[in-house]
Amino acid sequence: MIIGAYIMPHPPIIIPQIGKGEERKIQKTIDACKEVANRIAALKPQTIVLTSPHSVLYSDYFHISSGSGAKGSFSQFGAPQVQMEVTYDEEFVRQLCNLAERSAHVNSKNASSNSEGVHDRYSSFPAGTLGEREEYKTLDHGVMVPLSFVNELYTDYKLVRIGLSELSPQEHYQLGKMITEVSNKLNSRVVFLASGDLSHKLTDDGPYGFSPDGPIFDKQVIEAMVNADFLKFLTFEPEFCDSAAECGLRSFMIMAGALDCKEVKAELLSHEGPFGVGYGVAAFEVEGDNPTRNFDVQLQEYEKRKLAGIKSNEDIYVRLARFSLETYVRSGKTAKLSTDPGASKFAGASGNGYFSVNELSAEMLHERAGVFVSIHKDGQLRGCIGTIAPVTESIAREIIRNAVLAGSEDPRFEAVGVNELDKLVYSVDILGPVEDVKDKNLLDVKRYGVIVSCKGRRGLLLPNLEGVDTVDYQIDIARQKGGIGKNEKYTLQRFEVARHK
Repeated sequence: MIIGAYIMPHPPIIIPQIGKGEERKIQKTIDACKEVANRIAALKPQTIVLTSPHSVLYSDYFHISSGSGAKGSFSQFGAPQVQMEVTYDEEFVRQLCNLAERSAHVNSKNASSNSEGVHDRYSSFPAGTLGEREEYKTLDHGVMVPLSFVNELYTDYKLVRIGLSELSPQEHYQLGKMITEVSNKLNSRVVFLASGDLSHKLTDDGPYGFSPDGPIFDKQVIEAMVNADFLKFLTFEPEFCDSAAECGLRSFMIMAGALDCKEVKAELLSHEGPFGVGYGVAAFEVEGDNPTRNFDVQLQEYEKRKLAGIKSNEDIYVRLARFSLETYVRSGKTAKLSTDPGASKFAGASGNGYFSVNELSAEMLHERAGVFVSIHKDGQLRGCIGTIAPVTESIAREIIRNAVLAGSEDPRFEAVGVNELDKLVYSVDILGPVEDVKDKNLLDVKRYGVIVSCKGRRGLLLPNLEGVDTVDYQIDIARQKGGIGKNEKYTLQRFEVARHK
């Protein structure tokens, strides 16, 4: 059973041989980590399950470290003499992998494979020991920093080390539930350690700079810790988290799942950020069962309400894109425009696949332009296809065409399935005229998209994209998309877009 759960940060500077006195600036964090170690020693767990943002990371797979154990040191932080060795709980890992294998599941992103080519499509939950490489066996600082405090007082435990993923909050939570299921099956006393810092952008003089969202993120996540509001962990907007440069949120999501339907006493032990990075330490004491704390179910209801709100506010460009893909996925047919004012406005409502032109603007019916349709699911890209110059007779037909292609022909993803349609969020970009650019200083990542061309190859990137904050980065991504080498001579073009959501 899960007998306790803790959130701990992992700043290497907290280790005296690394900090060399600087660690005293986060003395509250040190004291809180020591308190966590005291509590764990008092609980005497047989197993510690630790999730680390710096362990093996795949986009669509949770990696569980395998083998009998691992070693590590702080050599990359200038302290090779500080070393650690752990013993893994092989039986716990085996049971968790078996449970994942038996759990019916379809990858929320439906990506064809991860970076290691581990698999093509899941029929089981995406967690296990696949993709292990020699360098992954070395302990990371996300593991070693928290355990350095624990090991001073208590070492009679075995470790289960788990990495994070880019899968949905729902899937992180589900993994936590599975961890508890295994601990119950083995009748093992288990402590959960969620390793993770908070925002990395709290101050201008910090190593990652400042973002206004940094302090806001820390404030909100600390409030969630204090109130044991695990639904909050699951519902942060991805763009907000990226802007704040958060670190440990997905660790906290797995921990929340491990405490599913449990009454917990929450205690914030410390929070500070003098180096521009947020460090939070929190403890969660299990006090019994509470079926109302089923945050995966609450998340589903939250997402339904959120998507209903998004759909109700979609403009006609996005409504047409949604109708087009839904018609295609449900019937295999391309949506058609109809002059019948009674034509269905919703794909599959009557099965006819017609959309009334009376709903469309004059621009959509009579003007031509390049169009990009982007699809997101669970805050992650699910497909994006577009045309730089129009290939149909109107913007409306361009939307119909490209919406279908975005959901069925984007080579990065498998085709959208019927069960996903209600979870998709669309945006439609109408491209303005393309202009030649002689100087990259005439580009602006927020205002202009860019086209990089070389010897018949072209790569395009839309403007105002999450995480693209410099012109050089924008050009580099577009260049790579076009298969253009870094040292090849290329030309630049820019364009503006009208974005519809």
